[in-house]
Amino acid sequence: MCLPALRELRRVLPQAEMVLVGRPWVLDVFPLDELRCRTLSYDTRREQRGLLGRWRFASKLRKEKFAAAILFQNAFDAALLATMAGIPVRAGYSRQARGMLLTDAVAVPQKGETPPHESYYYLELLRRLGLISALGEVEEIRLGAAARNETHAKNALREFLLEKFSSDRGLAERISNATLVVGIGAGASFGTAKRWPGERYSELALRLNRELGAASVFFGSSEEAPLAESLLAKSGDAAISLAGQTSLRDFIRLVPSCDLFLTNDTGTMHVAAALGVPTLAIFGPTDEHGTRPLGPHAEVITGVAECRPCKLRHCPIDRGSPLNHVCMTSITVDVVFEAARRILGQRGGPKEAVAQRGLRTGILE
Repeated sequence: MCLPALRELRRVLPQAEMVLVGRPWVLDVFPLDELRCRTLSYDTRREQRGLLGRWRFASKLRKEKFAAAILFQNAFDAALLATMAGIPVRAGYSRQARGMLLTDAVAVPQKGETPPHESYYYLELLRRLGLISALGEVEEIRLGAAARNETHAKNALREFLLEKFSSDRGLAERISNATLVVGIGAGASFGTAKRWPGERYSELALRLNRELGAASVFFGSSEEAPLAESLLAKSGDAAISLAGQTSLRDFIRLVPSCDLFLTNDTGTMHVAAALGVPTLAIFGPTDEHGTRPLGPHAEVITGVAECRPCKLRHCPIDRGSPLNHVCMTSITVDVVFEAARRILGQRGGPKEAVAQRGLRTGILE
């Protein structure tokens, strides 16, 4: 969501040397050729772990002799690192008690001062720093200028599956030869509150296969792999899990093979939408107006609960009862299935016109 701001930064500083410092597992998402920048990997799990690791990395940054650091990240750690590196201009939002470490501490915009979507939060930082004069309208965030090549992506998925599942070529062939392929992101690293019940994803995958002939591919991190594996048994014989087996670079290469990406509110949701993949996102405790995926091929389904959006990691009233975690449990499989069928129909799948069901669930287009 900071890509519009990065693009604006490059536009207003066309001759500047730009270096993007970021976590290694997210650097692949940035279009470096377009931004004309290079990257430095900052990994606090390994090389930069602890104070000594940070000091070594700060020394590496000091050798670069940067003129300025613009801190899109809100963390105290980012400001500390820039200070330790001796970067003379350190600009960012005054959050996380880091104001004293910033040479240009920017007041955090209050509610209503900017449009609700988080992409404007980063653009507003540049505006308050005087780098841009006004906020442009962000209707879509794209990764790459070229349209996605579905044939190439489907071939990539086929090759990937045959390599990873060489012991079960029948399943790999069944998935890659399906008329429709639906990607599923059943996890959410932020917390359990953002997860639509896993058994509903299983039921959904089974219906997509039986009624539409669609194969399902579960994506996710290594931490989400056990969840995805547990859902396969009830998802039918045309479902497979790649959770924990793909890097972000792999995901970027493979998800364009999907005719639809069904997902919770996750980082991969934004990536899929930015690649032009039709994306249907399920929102419960988080605010769809602030963090929804943007673009003409992205839709959002929201549950209805008086307490949403609470933005909590775990539902405080969820005790395992169907009446709890209402912001998620109010979204039925029927509602999501019908929305998925309509989207797939628009892409050359089943042609039936589908009425959207459910009084307690809204679909935002």
